[in-house]
Amino acid sequence: MADVPPNRRSPPHPRTRRGKDTRAGLLRAAEAVIGEIGYAASSIADITRKAGIAQGTFYIYFQSKDEVFRELVVEMGRLTRGFLTEAVADAPDRLTAERRGLRAFLAFVAERPTLYNIVTEARFVAPDAYRDYYTVFARGYAQNLSAAAKEGEIRSGSAEVRAWALMGMAITLGERFAIWETGIDLDMVVDEVFDMLERGLRP
Repeated sequence: MADVPPNRRSPPHPRTRRGKDTRAGLLRAAEAVIGEIGYAASSIADITRKAGIAQGTFYIYFQSKDEVFRELVVEMGRLTRGFLTEAVADAPDRLTAERRGLRAFLAFVAERPTLYNIVTEARFVAPDAYRDYYTVFARGYAQNLSAAAKEGEIRSGSAEVRAWALMGMAITLGERFAIWETGIDLDMVVDEVFDMLERGLRP
C-alpha cells in the first residue's frame, strides 16, 4: 500500500473516545517504531502492526507517514513545554527555575528517548518542523529570561541569544547523558552545569 493514497486530504481529528484512543495508539506505535529504527527504515505496515490494527485503518487518522512523523514532533514540543512548565511552576527565582527545568528535561529525555530521537531526525526528514519546534520553544524561553532580567533575578543581556545557548546545552546534555548512556547521576550533571553558569569558567 502506498504511503499517500491519491486525492486524500488530511483526515479530521476523531470525535469519539474510541477514535481518539485509536489515533493515540497509532501515535504511540509510530513513536516506538520510528524512534527505534528511524524514519526511512520504518513503514506504515510496521506502525499498524505495532498498534495492533489493520493497515487500512491508518488512513482514517493520518494521510501519510510524513504526517504522523510531523505530529510526533509537534507532540514532543507540547509535552516538553508542559512538563517543564509544571516542573518550574513554584520556583522562587529564575536560576532555581533553570536548574529545575534542566533536571526535568534530562529526566524527560531519559523516559521518552524514542520521541527525542524523532525530533533529532526531524532535522533531516522535516527541517521546517524541526526549525518550528525550536523557534517556538526559544520564543517562550526568551520571554521568561527577559522578564527575569527586568525583575533583577539575572543580569541583563540578549534574552534570545541566552535562550538558544541554554537550549543548545540542554540538547547535547540530553544526548550524552540520557540517550547515549543511561543510569547517569543527573543531579551531578545539573550541579556541574550550574556551577559553570553561576560562577563562569574564569579561575
